[in-house]
Amino acid sequence: MREEYDFSTAKKNPYAKRLKKQITINIDAETVEYFKTMSSHSGIPYQTLINLYLADCAANKRELAISWS
Repeated sequence: MREEYDFSTAKKNPYAKRLKKQITINIDAETVEYFKTMSSHSGIPYQTLINLYLADCAANKRELAISWS
């Protein structure tokens, strides 16, 4: 490893704003199983599928229709 590095010509990461943020979330076991099944069919990791679904909801500004009985 070098003792000194020259970062004078370094460029900012253009994707830095698109980096993901790690969180902790509680999801029902049935929901996780659903996405794991979808994962096995599509070959896409289940966490990526969940992220894609949530990103689509956010991009399209979907709102839940919740009614309490």
